Amino acid sequence: MINLQPVSRKDAQELIAGNIASRDHHHPWMRNFTDQVGFEEWFCNLQSSASQALVARDADSGGIVGVFTISQIFMKAFRSAYLGYYSMVEFAGRGLMTEALKQTITYGFDEVGLHRIEANIQPDNQRSIALVQRAGFHKEGFSPRYLFINGDWRDHERWAIINDK
Repeated sequence: MINLQPVSRKDAQELIAGNIASRDHHHPWMRNFTDQVGFEEWFCNLQSSASQALVARDADSGGIVGVFTISQIFMKAFRSAYLGYYSMVEFAGRGLMTEALKQTITYGFDEVGLHRIEANIQPDNQRSIALVQRAGFHKEGFSPRYLFINGDWRDHERWAIINDK
């Protein structure tokens, strides 16, 4: 069972510790903040942009399972946003990220009012692709040299889910 809540400054130390412990788990897909300065930069960027970040916690232990960011939220006729996420190595392989992603999708559709959520994933990141597939995303295309990650422009696959309600 997962408890999903907006990220707050009180999550900083636990997120920093989880990111440090999960560094190898995230490599080469991403590099997260690993100190207070990095957390503050990330957190302040969320506050000053059309973004929301959610922390998924294991209901039993209270530990952070993963983090989900709904960013570049654009409403009006588009009602779309980008989804970013990462898991913590401590909870990897237990199926909790699938439950957390499904709750995040429901949050995006019902609370934010989105019609479409898009995730861009590096083609070799099979665990991430399997996660979005389990949650109902569909592959829409391929974007060469899409994001600059770990010193290189990386190709990405475009996956999306639509709210048909």
